[in-house]
Amino acid sequence: MKQILFRLILRALLFPALSGCWYAVAAGAGAAVGYKAKEEGYGVQGPVKKEKSKTKQDKDDN
Repeated sequence: MKQILFRLILRALLFPALSGCWYAVAAGAGAAVGYKAKEEGYGVQGPVKKEKSKTKQDKDDN
């Protein structure tokens, strides 16, 4: 009975500590994949591109 109670308390104390580590592991994995993708020539691009109107382009060219 004492051993079961000890294991339960140990799990209750360890679970919150380990759950935070998973976020760090996931962030590290994402960073590694992003770095590798950048080496291969892939880049990040915004989902929306604004197109300049014809009159605004003429003003910028001058």
